[in-house]
Amino acid sequence: MTRKQKKTLIRIIVAAALLIAVSLLPDIPMHRHIPLLTEPVEGAPDYGLVLLKWPLYLIPYFVIGWDILWKAVRNISRGQVFDENFLMCVATIGALVLGEYSEAVGVMLFYQVGELFQSVAVGKSRRSIAQLMDIRPDSANVERDGQILEVDPDEVAVGETIVVRPGEKIPLDGVVIEGSSSLNTAALTGESAPRDVGVGGELLSGCVNLTGLLKARTTKEFGQSTVAKILDLVENASAKKAKAENFITKFARYYTPAVVCSALALAVIPSLVTGEWGVWVHRALTFLVISCPCALVISIPLSFFGGIGGASAQGILVKGGNYLELLAKTETVVFDKTGTLTQGVFEVSSLNPAPGVTEHDLLEAAALAERHSGHPIAQSLRRALGADVDPSRVTDVQEIPGHGVSALADGKRVLAGNEKLMKREGVRPLPCGAAGTIVHVAREGRYLGCAVISDQLKPTAPAAVKALKAQGIRTVMLTGDSETVGRAVAGQLGLDEVHAQLLPGDKVDRLEDLLSRKSAKGALAYVGDGVNDAPVLSRADVGIAMGAMGSDAAIEAADVVLMDDDPAKLVRAMDIARKCLRIVKENIAFALGVKALFLILGALGRTTMWGAVFSDVGVAVIAILNATRMLKTK
Repeated sequence: MTRKQKKTLIRIIVAAALLIAVSLLPDIPMHRHIPLLTEPVEGAPDYGLVLLKWPLYLIPYFVIGWDILWKAVRNISRGQVFDENFLMCVATIGALVLGEYSEAVGVMLFYQVGELFQSVAVGKSRRSIAQLMDIRPDSANVERDGQILEVDPDEVAVGETIVVRPGEKIPLDGVVIEGSSSLNTAALTGESAPRDVGVGGELLSGCVNLTGLLKARTTKEFGQSTVAKILDLVENASAKKAKAENFITKFARYYTPAVVCSALALAVIPSLVTGEWGVWVHRALTFLVISCPCALVISIPLSFFGGIGGASAQGILVKGGNYLELLAKTETVVFDKTGTLTQGVFEVSSLNPAPGVTEHDLLEAAALAERHSGHPIAQSLRRALGADVDPSRVTDVQEIPGHGVSALADGKRVLAGNEKLMKREGVRPLPCGAAGTIVHVAREGRYLGCAVISDQLKPTAPAAVKALKAQGIRTVMLTGDSETVGRAVAGQLGLDEVHAQLLPGDKVDRLEDLLSRKSAKGALAYVGDGVNDAPVLSRADVGIAMGAMGSDAAIEAADVVLMDDDPAKLVRAMDIARKCLRIVKENIAFALGVKALFLILGALGRTTMWGAVFSDVGVAVIAILNATRMLKTK
C-alpha cells in the first residue's frame, strides 16, 4: 500500500470503531418534544437521544468523510456538480437531517472502503505496467577522452561509445564494437531465453547485459531509441479508448444528472400527494446512494488498462483499448509471407542429385561455384555444405546476370544457376518438382542435379494458424512471391486463401476486397513486417507488426506490435483481448442489472440505506475484483 492508502485505511478503522462505540452508548429516556424538532418523524429515534447522540455521530462522519465533502464543494465551485462526491454528500447529509445517523456514517464509511479497494486495484494494475517501465535505464556509461563517465542517457549523442557492464541495462540502441555477451530480452519480447551478441551485433535499449563487458557505438538518441518508443506507446495507450469505455463516459455524463432529477421528483411529488415528507425524502436519499455509477466508471477502464498491461508484459504492445476490442472481434487474419510466416532466411530445403552423383558432390560443386558471391542463395549453399571452401580452389568466376555463375573449381568448369543458364550452355536439366528457388548445377558439361532453396517457416507458424482456424477465424496470405511458392507455403500451413505475385498496390486492392466481405460487426487484422507493408497495415481494422524487437517502422505503422516476431503471440493477443472484452461485458451487465433492481426497490421503499450501500460499494468491489482478473493473464 502507498502512504495515502495506509492513511485511508487508518481513517476507516478509526471511523468504524467510533461508529460502533457511539452506537453502543446506553439509551437515556428523555422527553420526545424538543423545540428544535417540533414534529416527530415516523420511524425516527427518540428526540432526547438524538439531542445527546447526534454530535457524537458527527465525529466518525467527519473523520471518514471530510475529503468527500471537500471534493464536492471544490467540484461545485468549478462547475462539476454531478459526480459521485456530490451524490454521497447529498445522501448522507440528508440522512443526518432525518436522524438516520448510523446509516449516514455507514454509507460514507463503506463508500471509502470501496474507494480504497479501487485505489489498491488500480495501483496493482499500474505496478504491472511499471514492471515494463522499469526497462528505462537510469544512466549510461559513456567513454570520453579515455575516461568512463556516468551520464543521463539523454546526454549521449549518436556515434559516442558506451560501456555496458554485466548486469546493467542497455541504455541506448547501438552496435557492438568490442566484446561479446548474452542479453536478457524479456523486457522487450516477454521471453526469458537469452540472445547472444558479438562484434557487429545490434544492441537494443531496455535489454539487460548478462555476462560479458560490451562496448558499443550508439546509433540513436535516447528519445528515438527502442525503449523510449515503447514507453511512450504504453503510456499513451489509455488515450485511445474502446467503444465500451467511451460508452461508459457518455453514459455517466447523462446518467448522474438524470438520477439526481429522478431522486428530487421522488422526494417532492409523492410527498405533495401523501404529505409524508420524511418517508419519501428518505427513499430519495436511498435512491441517490444506489444510483452512483462507480462500478462502471471504475471497472471498465481498469479492465482495458489491465489488458494492455498484461499483453505488454508478454511482449505484445497494444496502442489502445480500442485495438483490444477490435482484436476480440477479429474474424479474418491476413498474413504477409516473408518475415511473418517465414523466417526471411534462405536455406537449402532439398537436394536432387542426378543418377551417379552424391548429394555431397552436388552441394560441394554448387558451394565452390558460389564461393565469392554475397547473394543470400550463395550463402545458403555454403552454410548447407557445413565447411569452409578454400578460396584458392576457385578461379575465373563469371557472374552471368539473370542466369547464375560460372567458375573454375579445382580446374573444372562448374555452372550454378537457373534453367536458362543450363540451356545456354547446352546442358539438359532435369525437373526438380519442388517449390522454391532452384539452382541447377553442372560440371564440365555434365548435369549434376539441382538444389532447392526456400524460405523456412517460422517454428510456431503452423500451430498459430491451426489455433486461429480452430477459433473459426479465416486465414489469408498476400505475398509478392511466385504462385508456386505462395501456394506451397499456404499448403504447408493450411491457409484458407492465398494471393501471390502482388505488388504493394495490389495488396491494398486485395485487402479492400477482403474488407468488403467481412461482417459489419467483425474485424480484419493484417499481420506484416511493418516496413514494406505500411499501406495495408494502416488500411486494416487492426494492423499487427512483427516488431523485430523494436523496428521503428513497425512501432509507428501498426496498432499492435509483436516484439519478438513470433506468430504464436498473435493468438495470445487475441485470447487476452477476448478475455478483456468478456470481463467488460460481465461488469456492464452485472452493474446495470443490480443497479436497476435496487433503484426500483429503493423507490418502492423495499430496501434500506444499507442495501443502497451494497448496490453501490458492493457492486463496485465485485466489478473491480472481476476486472483485476486481467492482471493475471497467463
